[in-house]
Amino acid sequence: MPTKKSQSDRQIPIAKDSADFFMSPSGVDEGADFFSGEGQLSCDIWQDNENIYIRATMAGVKPEDLDISISNDLLTARGTRETGEEIDEKDFYSREIYWGAFSRSIVLPQTVDQEKAQATLKNGVLTVKLPKKYKTTSIRIKHLND
Repeated sequence: MPTKKSQSDRQIPIAKDSADFFMSPSGVDEGADFFSGEGQLSCDIWQDNENIYIRATMAGVKPEDLDISISNDLLTARGTRETGEEIDEKDFYSREIYWGAFSRSIVLPQTVDQEKAQATLKNGVLTVKLPKKYKTTSIRIKHLND
């Protein structure tokens, strides 16, 4: 019997060739403090022979509030995490969780097949699978005699 997918276990569409990426070289909005502006998403990135993988925690993020784009060798994930309640600043003892808009742009180590890229959000963890695209061109260089 097929299992029903929950809201937190969904495929996320990946946009191709989006050109609206504005990120400082460090990946952080230099003028923003921790609770304003746009936060940076923490990621794990690894590869095997066939794919590049990116994993990030997305606790509190709804799939419809997440946008993933690939443009040439740049992957960008943008989203919003909302608390759902207003708490007066004076009532906080500690405030460590970032709420609001966040993003992360990652330069990929090699060309990927954008059409076969997959992103899944399950149990608050985003996993992006990017199949590598190998270029199989070769050029034979002849030795020149003086």
